[in-house]
Amino acid sequence: MAPTPTPTVRPADAVPAAEIAAGRDASVRVLVGPQQGDTSFVLRRFTFGEGGGMPYHTNLVEHQQYVLRGRARIRIADAIHEVGADDTLFIPAGVPHSYEVLEGPFEFICVVPDKPDQVSIVAEG
Repeated sequence: MAPTPTPTVRPADAVPAAEIAAGRDASVRVLVGPQQGDTSFVLRRFTFGEGGGMPYHTNLVEHQQYVLRGRARIRIADAIHEVGADDTLFIPAGVPHSYEVLEGPFEFICVVPDKPDQVSIVAEG
């Protein structure tokens, strides 16, 4: 049984950051998600330091992203994009993608469905 939804207001920095094992100088904060109860989405904030990144990988769930600050080179399938503050991205489920920080810190908001997910590395680098 899912917990009763709980209205939550708090500073994002009050949420503990978790290191991302597959990434370089990468962390994530789950800002809103299952801990607030029965929700359909998970709102996360990713932070990558200077020189940080994430190898080419896939996920089982789609990603909707909004860049807050910094700049990065993002590979989505075979296309390379340089993104910065106020850019948005949509990465469908199963599409390989990677992140390479060009100017850190690089931060973005990522919304995903509250469904089981798995990161599968396609290639290092």
